[in-house]
Amino acid sequence: MKELSELVLPEDVRYTKDHEWGRLEGDVVRCGISDYAQDQLGDIVFVELPEVGERFEQGGQLGTVESVKAVAELYAPVAGEVVAVNGMLEDSPQLVNQDPYGQGWMIDVKPDDPAQLDTLMDAQAYRKMLEGLE
Repeated sequence: MKELSELVLPEDVRYTKDHEWGRLEGDVVRCGISDYAQDQLGDIVFVELPEVGERFEQGGQLGTVESVKAVAELYAPVAGEVVAVNGMLEDSPQLVNQDPYGQGWMIDVKPDDPAQLDTLMDAQAYRKMLEGLE
């Protein structure tokens, strides 16, 4: 397990209390799980993601991540329609462990309201929340 100081927490993403992240890229929000979440789960062996076209409310369950030691539910950081799914994770779920904010992204959502991202934690607030979990 990583120490808090070792976690990668990019400043350009927003975080949920459930350890998902969202980053505005043009008119879509790219989503995934945080470095903390992938570290806690351990080696990820399977990712179940929604289909393109599915819609979710903010906080709605959108899939699962399965590791060698646990199964975790995924929740939507923002409400909207799934417009892309990272197909690389089907054959290479370990990308979530290796690069959670890059190649390990999970879905792109066309948000109903991009301002919902502002309701999520910035990196500093998320780090403070994680400190409280220790």
